[in-house]
Amino acid sequence: MSSINKIEPLILLLGDLILFYAALWSALFLRHFEVPDSDLLVRHAIPFSYLFGAWVVVFFIAGLYEKHTTLFRSKLPSILLYAQTVNSFIAAVVFYLVPAFGIAPKTILFIYLIISWGYIFFWRTTALPLFAARRRQSALLIGSGSEMHDLKHEVNANPRYGLCFTTIIDLDKAGDIELSQGIVDRVYAEGVTTIVVDLKHPRASTIIPHLYELLFSGVKFVDMHRMYEDIFDRIPLTVMGYHWFLTNISVSAHLAYDVLKRVMDVVVAFVGGTASLVVYPFVALAIKIEDGGPLFVTQERVGQGNRPIHLIKFRSMRASDSGAWLVEGDSRVTRVGRVLRKTRIDELPQLWNVVRGDISLIGPRPDIIGLGSTLAKEISYYNIRYLIKPGLSGWAQIKQDLPPQSVEESKLRLAYDLFYIKNRSLFLDFKIALKTIKILLSRKGL
Repeated sequence: MSSINKIEPLILLLGDLILFYAALWSALFLRHFEVPDSDLLVRHAIPFSYLFGAWVVVFFIAGLYEKHTTLFRSKLPSILLYAQTVNSFIAAVVFYLVPAFGIAPKTILFIYLIISWGYIFFWRTTALPLFAARRRQSALLIGSGSEMHDLKHEVNANPRYGLCFTTIIDLDKAGDIELSQGIVDRVYAEGVTTIVVDLKHPRASTIIPHLYELLFSGVKFVDMHRMYEDIFDRIPLTVMGYHWFLTNISVSAHLAYDVLKRVMDVVVAFVGGTASLVVYPFVALAIKIEDGGPLFVTQERVGQGNRPIHLIKFRSMRASDSGAWLVEGDSRVTRVGRVLRKTRIDELPQLWNVVRGDISLIGPRPDIIGLGSTLAKEISYYNIRYLIKPGLSGWAQIKQDLPPQSVEESKLRLAYDLFYIKNRSLFLDFKIALKTIKILLSRKGL
């Protein structure tokens, strides 16, 4: 499964590029009702080729090269339409602003949008799943709890993984006989090629000798928690413990990355902060007109190493939130503040916190001190998220539609934060930055 997943983004990219050109050819054919000659094709193919690079970036921002989970597949039609509309807008702007291309394809762009959406929708929803379905193999899942059930639902409902869990053994409920010879019998009877097992479960020691026997039959073994992490991009909280942290979390191993990231933080934040100064007078005017209150508010947050930091924001509330969770339509948020929050304009002053070194552009979102203390008492190992510098945007923020509004949602955020802390890199930061752009454009928030 892992090998298919690793090459899937490349397969998707190559398929998209081929279909970009195929859609262009089809649009020219329908526009002129004849097979486009080489001159017409070249005149359009050359300028469109320059655009395809930008279009791939748009697809990346839209999440079209992400894991195609069942939740993502349900949103695929609207995401494709949105991305292709943006791509057509980019093309229109470029063609009309760059006369050197010598074309102004008004009708072509409209036809192209429809055709390319149809081609890529078919490619993503039909052709690629059929390609993956031929590789589906029988698998055995041995584990327990919600993580096991999440894996079963996702893998069995999505052919892209190449597996189908034909047998599930719940370690919390299975009898000793079922955990011994019963496993071996099922593997041979059902032609199981892969066994996904929770080796950290207390009863795992009972079945390990029997699993060892199956090594000689060519069965592949996969750690359940590792598969969970690969599929859902978060760390299952049940694996958390001193041993896991000592094995997987390291600060010294990222020293070079931290230095380079700091340089990029200062440069990007200084340029962005300077450019954003033009917005300040308009925000100040809107806030003063609404209620005449102060322009800025300073919040004490938890920074790296649990030390307090003071972040400055445009005021968006009538009173301090005091660490209380916000809910949709919260009366404490002003009308102007609602716009500032949805567009993230309220956080523009924090670019100067980035320059000062209080926070980074990318990292776990900093907690208000009162709320952070409460969550640390409710959630085991919660303070580990303060191991690195907090950020303006983070992995959890792009994965969760809204900020956590309960302890359970904060646990989910911690699972995403742990994934980022474990796997942080410049590539992952770049990916988060692009996904943040999508969130800003969609104006999600409270």
